[in-house]
Amino acid sequence: MKVLEMFLYNWQIRNEWFDWCQELSIEELTKKRIGGMGSILHNLFHVIDCEQIWINQMNGTSVVEHDINLITDIRVVINYSNETKENTYKFIQASTSNLENKVLKITNKKGITYTFSYDKIIRHIISHEIHHIGQLSVWSREMGFKPVSSDILFREPNY
Repeated sequence: MKVLEMFLYNWQIRNEWFDWCQELSIEELTKKRIGGMGSILHNLFHVIDCEQIWINQMNGTSVVEHDINLITDIRVVINYSNETKENTYKFIQASTSNLENKVLKITNKKGITYTFSYDKIIRHIISHEIHHIGQLSVWSREMGFKPVSSDILFREPNY
């Protein structure tokens, strides 16, 4: 499967979770939960924010910093998702060759420098979202709701 197809798949699932969230109250979306980023709303925001951070770093553009604690509205998260997807789509379209030969050096707060290939970062972004979507599925079952199916074998892509 091509890189762009995996992003499109993740975005399709993300959009279905946004639809699912429309049925919940803001109290349910922001309720503190065990695991992930602590709430449904913050879990979704976190996935998008990490995508934005990595893509912008690979693009050589400024990382947009947000205070996750100020995120209290699903519409804000959906808008942020749409903006981020557009930026990611353009990056993937322009950068699909030689991703394993391009590297990004990151220095953490402790001063330790890491070097990652763009290819590895892309795989991380994709798997990171899948991981957090799994957390949403657990929470939805705990609430007594059916989760969004993320089964790639039994879904028709609508991208």
